[in-house]
Amino acid sequence: MSLAMPATDPGQPTRALTLSTIAFTACFAVWTIFSIIGVRIKEELGLSETAFGLLIGLPVLSGSLVRLVLGIWTDRFGGRLVYTATMLLAALATFLLSFAQTYNQMLLAGLGVGLAGGSFAVGVAYVSRFYPAGKQGTALGIFGVGNVGAAVTKFVAPFVLVAYGWQTVAMVWATVLAVMAIVFWFSTEDDPVIRARRAGGAGPSRSFLKEFEPLKDVRVWRFALYYFFSFGAFVALALWLPRYLVGVYGFDIKTAGMIGAAYSIPASVVRAWGGHLSDKIGARKVLWWTFTVSAACTLILSAPSTGNAADGTAVAALSTPVFIAVIFVLGFFMALGKAAVYKHIPVYYPTNVGAVGGLVGMIGGLGGFVLPLAFGWLKDTTGLWSSCFLLLFALVAVCFLWMTATVRRLEATAVPAE
Repeated sequence: MSLAMPATDPGQPTRALTLSTIAFTACFAVWTIFSIIGVRIKEELGLSETAFGLLIGLPVLSGSLVRLVLGIWTDRFGGRLVYTATMLLAALATFLLSFAQTYNQMLLAGLGVGLAGGSFAVGVAYVSRFYPAGKQGTALGIFGVGNVGAAVTKFVAPFVLVAYGWQTVAMVWATVLAVMAIVFWFSTEDDPVIRARRAGGAGPSRSFLKEFEPLKDVRVWRFALYYFFSFGAFVALALWLPRYLVGVYGFDIKTAGMIGAAYSIPASVVRAWGGHLSDKIGARKVLWWTFTVSAACTLILSAPSTGNAADGTAVAALSTPVFIAVIFVLGFFMALGKAAVYKHIPVYYPTNVGAVGGLVGMIGGLGGFVLPLAFGWLKDTTGLWSSCFLLLFALVAVCFLWMTATVRRLEATAVPAE
């Protein structure tokens, strides 16, 4: 039986959710810092598209891989402690990034910067313990609005970069994250489960290895694939979009950054509504719409953009307004899908939110690493800028087919569909 219980102070859930969301916004801003400063670093070091993809994707890799462990630690030791420590370590790595001079040094610093992305698994496990099952979808959807940190970086960082250099961007972002860690520690409380354990003088109720048992369930891995697309592709596009706009449409970095921010803001804010919809109409229905519309959008965006215009940019198959409109629709439905996936986890795995949420988040985050790298490789290999969207179409098609087959099997055996 779970140790979770209502908080004694009625304001604790709201305070925990609010501060966790703000903290996650700061973390996400740091996590995507290379989407802007990476463009300048690429110019300074003369990097290939593949090397650039590795640079912007490596923090996503480390932030993804650490999510499983951070989620388990949160289940065992509490989100307040783990969240604060994660932010402080990420802030230190980001500050040290400003002193990096070679490509290898930047990659090494990027591994530490990635810790900021691991905070997602911590926040999910921490916040979910303050809310009953019927409100967890909405609460986790609101928490996921912290994805808007990517928009903060795209909107603000280009101006700081142009005025003071990319090193200053790293210093400022590191300072903000460190301050947020201190504020979070002194303004939040331990979750009800941790308080109950301490009141009873008990430690974690399960061994460390027991935390991994739910990962044997194939349903966990199916949710992970869904998140690989809905979240991983969102992160990949958030990182890749400024470079795509510069290369295909000839925008300067400021304009590309602002369009990237405009893409990220709705896709992040809508996630809260996606959580609410999942509570009301069911997560499966939300995912069905996500995969259907996303397949249509990625197919449209796959229209070949190749060749070179007079100014050296690609020849775009879609006009600028059409491209922006379709990418906005894609981001909107990705946001709904992200929330729907995480609605499942505290419902099906109430005592293993950290482990399961950490694994699903890890796989989703890996999408944010693998996909930018694949985007760069596809561009270098085929010469087609739009090849990245063809890859996303194939991915969402697999998600749709797997979900459809699973639902039909459950209906045939009279098991309630997810």
